Amino acid sequence: MAAEKPSVLIIGGLGYIGRFLARYIHENDLASEIRLVDKVLPQLAWLAPEFESACSADKFIQADASKEQALARIFDRPDGKQWDFVFNCGGETRYSQEDEVYKVRSLGLSLAVGKEAAKRGVKCFVELSTGMVYKANSAPSKETDKLKPWSKIAVFKLQAEEELAKIEGLNLVIVRLPHVYGPYASQWVATALCMARVYQAMGEDMKFLWTKDLYTNTAHIDDVTRALWSVAVWYNAGKANWDEKSMGRTPTFNVVDKGATNQGTIADIIGQVFGIETGFQGQLLSNLARLNMDSVVDDVNDDVLGPWADLLADAGITRPGPLTPFMEKELLKDTDLSMDGSRLEAVVGFQYQKPVITKELVEEVIESYKRMKWWP
Repeated sequence: MAAEKPSVLIIGGLGYIGRFLARYIHENDLASEIRLVDKVLPQLAWLAPEFESACSADKFIQADASKEQALARIFDRPDGKQWDFVFNCGGETRYSQEDEVYKVRSLGLSLAVGKEAAKRGVKCFVELSTGMVYKANSAPSKETDKLKPWSKIAVFKLQAEEELAKIEGLNLVIVRLPHVYGPYASQWVATALCMARVYQAMGEDMKFLWTKDLYTNTAHIDDVTRALWSVAVWYNAGKANWDEKSMGRTPTFNVVDKGATNQGTIADIIGQVFGIETGFQGQLLSNLARLNMDSVVDDVNDDVLGPWADLLADAGITRPGPLTPFMEKELLKDTDLSMDGSRLEAVVGFQYQKPVITKELVEEVIESYKRMKWWP
């Protein structure tokens, strides 16, 4: 019966995770009603054809959810009922922005929609956060481990986590993510692939900073969307196996694959996919880079952006997609992103379908770019 299925509101519904979550819910017919809210119009969101029905105009509202005056339009439903599940996939995802940008677009957004969800008695509110909130450590961080955010995004995400937890009556679940990759991904893994394509074209080796052992944990977008749905359903069904005394009041879960992905993993895969030599700068050069990070990053970006533009031009790509080899300084830190995902499996009974990043999965990502005519 349709009546028994939850109604779902996705904030940031056209973002990378939001659109895949919408498609997962749509294709598996999991919701009685679904609404996507985003600042961006679907026509400008680089949507691939398979998202068309999941992200269709009748399900979409263009609004900035961080603005108080937009909340009624976002949350009100024609039948006067309230949404059962709200997923906050919104927020600023670009690195190296001013603090004010994160304060308004991430923290402000989370608190605005969180308060509204509490006021309206939403059954489960899922807040997306990041594994960069943990104190960096090569040992995988569990949800109860020490927090010390090391990117600006993480600083404001952690504030959002803490403030949301204080909201009276908010049925909150927090999900912390590593680097999410998959078809059409335009961050982290995409940057590495674009750089590799440039080095391949130039016939040069691709050298990474730091060492092969630096952890850069991953999760495939298909597992992430399944996990988000699983935690909402689990919460709504009564939070089985959750022990407040030992685990805390707010259910918090790392969603991370079992591959313990590090730079060595990525370098090996890139080497195989592109047929180029990959390696590491080693400690000495890396330490010099650490003292002079700005100019190192600028140099790398100067080296790759021109050739990337040439590759696009040669391939006749006149409307470049969201891909770029541009390196963000914040992501070049000598900092481990290392997370332990066992709680989600033990408590919720979740199982990963793509437990490690593989050459085949990375090739799938590149194929998706080719379909969209983004890839030179």
